[in-house]
Amino acid sequence: MKPAAVVAGLALLALLASALPAQPEGTAWRSRLYPTDWTPGFRDAAGRFLPDFSFAGYHSGERPIPDAPPGPTFDAVAGFHADPQGRTDATAALQAALDAAARARGGIVFLPEGTYRCDGLLQVAHSGILLRGAGPEKTRLRFTRSQGMSDRAHLTFLGRLVPGAPRELAADAENGTFRLRLRDARGLRPGADLAVGWTITDAFVAEHGMTGVWRAFNGQWKPVFRRRVVAVDLRQTPHEVTVDVPLRYPARVRDGAAVREETGYLEEVGVESLAVTTAVEPARAWENVRTHAIRFEGVKDGWLRDLRSIAAPAPEAAGGDHLQNGGLVIVGSKRITVADVTLERAQNRGPSGCGYLFEVSRSGEILLRDCTGRRGRHNFIQNWDFGTSGCVWLRIRSEAGRSLASATDRIGLPGLSEFHHSLAMANLIDGATLDDGWFAGNRGSMSSGAGHSSTQCVFWNCRGKGMLLSWQYGHGYVIGTRELTVTTALFGPFAARTEPADLMEGAGAGATLDPGSLYEDQLARRLAARPR
Repeated sequence: MKPAAVVAGLALLALLASALPAQPEGTAWRSRLYPTDWTPGFRDAAGRFLPDFSFAGYHSGERPIPDAPPGPTFDAVAGFHADPQGRTDATAALQAALDAAARARGGIVFLPEGTYRCDGLLQVAHSGILLRGAGPEKTRLRFTRSQGMSDRAHLTFLGRLVPGAPRELAADAENGTFRLRLRDARGLRPGADLAVGWTITDAFVAEHGMTGVWRAFNGQWKPVFRRRVVAVDLRQTPHEVTVDVPLRYPARVRDGAAVREETGYLEEVGVESLAVTTAVEPARAWENVRTHAIRFEGVKDGWLRDLRSIAAPAPEAAGGDHLQNGGLVIVGSKRITVADVTLERAQNRGPSGCGYLFEVSRSGEILLRDCTGRRGRHNFIQNWDFGTSGCVWLRIRSEAGRSLASATDRIGLPGLSEFHHSLAMANLIDGATLDDGWFAGNRGSMSSGAGHSSTQCVFWNCRGKGMLLSWQYGHGYVIGTRELTVTTALFGPFAARTEPADLMEGAGAGATLDPGSLYEDQLARRLAARPR
């Protein structure tokens, strides 16, 4: 479908949605799916339910992000002679400091106040390393490289996941279960990391009405959920394994459902308290695709906080641009918290995955809290492949998303935050301000056959001046809104094969929705119920 046709279709849908009656605001009210005595597994007569989203974030919200991580502190200026004036390339000095922290088996690499120019790339490949500045108003990282940057990041935290042999399920595992029945669980130990997944079989594709649409991953075994072993019971046959987070979708023996032990994660790594820019001369920014400022790949229990992008200095980036392409991408990871981060003003907002400010791919239980995306192509996005679930976007703000056709395009087309690729499962957008909007629907053949982009995802207490378009496979939920133009009506290609229409409650009455945050209320309930 051509972009102009997409925009025209969205405009028509917004017009239709604006005619929907709004529920007037009044006294406090609760969703019919979240009574005061709610427990995980509560369902209505139609089988609709709200997943338990409380496991998102660093250590599943059970520990605070440490202010004083263990290990020594490595001052990049005093100990490694990084230039804080930005006059000379600081790449080698900063990498030397990161390498020293790796040799010490972890520590803090501290960047004192100043501007650090990096003409090369930085990589962290060891657990326990925190890159910390003196605050985003004081410490500035300026990355200048543009050549050969397609599918690369300027700062990468890289785990190298190694999957073990598959251990087949002996019986189907249903949505919401913590317990998996395996043919053979011998050798698995509590604390082990597991991938739970299945093959994208012809039967799985046909079940979702995606024959001829889903093609890119057909016949491949996919790690759909990333979990930790809590307990192993070998006394019964088949063996039973208990995991830390419930499944978000049925895992069928028909599709070769299995678990694989995963090793090689980075853990306890982070970036905090600094500003970053990657912007270059505009034409150079359009020479590459899918370039990001920061990449987390194969990371568990990590964090990014107190970060913001800033304008690159003139004359190269004279337009006040911040990022030459993407901002942050999280890939193949779990239990990451991204807090108080603002990314904006991407230069390359063209096709092929450009201008995504906050991107999550093939990851589970990621928490993005109090973050702002502004002037990207898709400010917040789930992207590429199966296997994103249990993620929470809490109190995020998305503004002025727009796609551009070239380095000289100043008009472009609207670009909403969205679920972009295949079947993102049980994710939560909670208390978001969407001044451009969010899309969840059947994208058909776009993006190499994305098809159904979401299922069982919840929009809770969202507001803003934008559009909220929700046509999810199976059940989806829009509960409590303010100002937003909302449509769940089954109309047009994006709603194809997404019956039934997503549940809509409390249009216009988000201000009195109780609780105001679903994630925070679910987390408080779970922590209160834990044995002490």
